[in-house]
Amino acid sequence: MSESAKTVTGERADLLETLGKHRFFLRYTAQNLSDEQASATPTASALSVGGLIKHVTATEKQWMQFAVGGASGMGAGDGGEVDWADGFRMTAGETVEGLLKSYEEVARHTDELLTTLDLDAAYPLPEAPWFEPGARWSVRRVALHLIAETSQHAGHADIIRETLDGQRTMG
Repeated sequence: MSESAKTVTGERADLLETLGKHRFFLRYTAQNLSDEQASATPTASALSVGGLIKHVTATEKQWMQFAVGGASGMGAGDGGEVDWADGFRMTAGETVEGLLKSYEEVARHTDELLTTLDLDAAYPLPEAPWFEPGARWSVRRVALHLIAETSQHAGHADIIRETLDGQRTMG
């Protein structure tokens, strides 16, 4: 958590602490993995630890762009557009170290934004078949979504890591 995030209290502190805890669980699954291990897909799923970190990083960045300026800001012009499937796997030249560094940078920026943004500010969701037409999400709802997304994928990564070498996040 960034230094500025440590000074907040109440709801913001709870959101940041919870998000930080689940980020830790996700990062922990990559601890001491080689790039080869981080890109491995040893389960029935096509997911890898590195791919999950890459996906969660991109998702957090995109949703925080939404939190700042609505759907029009989600990924627009940042040059980070990737093939959907490549967003879930390590591609040539990517390293687990580089993915973790990117994740830390995005997390730091998110923490800074969540200490200052109006949690009640809301924007219409982008048009997509998985969103209810006309729905709006507040910054608070975005933070809750990031917590759920990170938690879910930390669990996926934990199963993959346990399959690789027996390490588990807890237990």
